[in-house]
Amino acid sequence: MSGTISPRRESDRLADLLGPTRLAEVVDIGANPLEDEPPYLALLRERACRVTGFEPQPAALARLRSAASDLERYLPYAIGDGGTHTLHLCASSGFSSLYEPDPAQLELLVDFPRLATVVDRIPLTTTRLDDVREIELLDHLKIDVQGAELMVFRGGRETLARATSIQVEVGFHRLYRDQPTFADVDLELREQGFVPQGFVSTKTWPLAPVQWADADEGRARQLVEADVLYVRDLTRLDLLDDEQLRHLALVAHVVYDQRGVALHAIRELVRRRALDPATESRYRAS
Repeated sequence: MSGTISPRRESDRLADLLGPTRLAEVVDIGANPLEDEPPYLALLRERACRVTGFEPQPAALARLRSAASDLERYLPYAIGDGGTHTLHLCASSGFSSLYEPDPAQLELLVDFPRLATVVDRIPLTTTRLDDVREIELLDHLKIDVQGAELMVFRGGRETLARATSIQVEVGFHRLYRDQPTFADVDLELREQGFVPQGFVSTKTWPLAPVQWADADEGRARQLVEADVLYVRDLTRLDLLDDEQLRHLALVAHVVYDQRGVALHAIRELVRRRALDPATESRYRAS
């Protein structure tokens, strides 16, 4: 897992300004390749990051490994609290979860009862993020584990202490029994020093009995879930070292186009005399 950074690309022009000493370390928990491309793909294509992904479903893991570059590695661990749980495999693999689908809540949404039908149950021993020896550094975390995000965060506090940004899928409509919602996840991440920066995407769905393409569909949608970007509290950047600040700026700019976050990190580096005072104006000009 080694790579070089080409000076011709956007991430590398920014890297020239920031001067990182290593590639960004990205961790992807729940890396199951569904319809969407991973948000950090631009960094990966420009060979500006390394990716460690986790996916316990064998078929999905095989697909990930078959298409992996030399900057990617995928491990079969189910990240959780270290206990043994039941993996509920659903008709649509994107609904598979350590939590049991809740029929009453699913019935409110068109197609969800069919998509979340449990087709198999598999005992699964989980691994705490803090117990994964393969992870030495973590700059950015992307996580989508269908309701088990809070479990992961609580079992990864030491590892996440090094992270500067997190993209997490949060639920507003409880699809699974006893599933933590956005409020629970938000409180945990704030306690760990992260604050929400913005919505990456939101998912709404027609409330039954309104169907797709129904005349009332646009006025009958329920907010189901969203991907939210969390970053380190920008008022406490003094708690981060220089390298953390450099990677916060790189990820914020290249992956999420959050230039305000990048600018705050750059200003802190200038204040510490870790960057030339002209860096801010050069960044704005670019």
